[in-house]
Amino acid sequence: MKELDSSIKERGFASRSEIIRQALRAFIAEHRSLRELEGEIVATITVIYGKGAKDDPTFKIQHDYSNIISTFLHSHVEEENCLEVMVVKGDAGVIRRLVDALKANEQITQVKVAVLGKPRSRADG
Repeated sequence: MKELDSSIKERGFASRSEIIRQALRAFIAEHRSLRELEGEIVATITVIYGKGAKDDPTFKIQHDYSNIISTFLHSHVEEENCLEVMVVKGDAGVIRRLVDALKANEQITQVKVAVLGKPRSRADG
């Protein structure tokens, strides 16, 4: 709550409700953007999780999707957190399933996706 209140003050939000609404809008926009992509895409997926997590929470997931993961980097960025960055290339639907699997893992605290290049979206026809 301290971190939330600090963010509210730093960013000039009127209340906790307002910052939560903004966070939900960003979450929905990211999900919608990824959901609308089709065909082969290239993306980076950044994952943060605590060092104390049982085993590596991304290990099995990465193994299950090894056919689309081009490379990955693991780093101990803070005393208590690990950061992994994956470069993925493959069908947008498969990448969506990978992202969903990562987000569903309760040991992972953050998942961010950045799509590279100019992928074709459903809106492009």
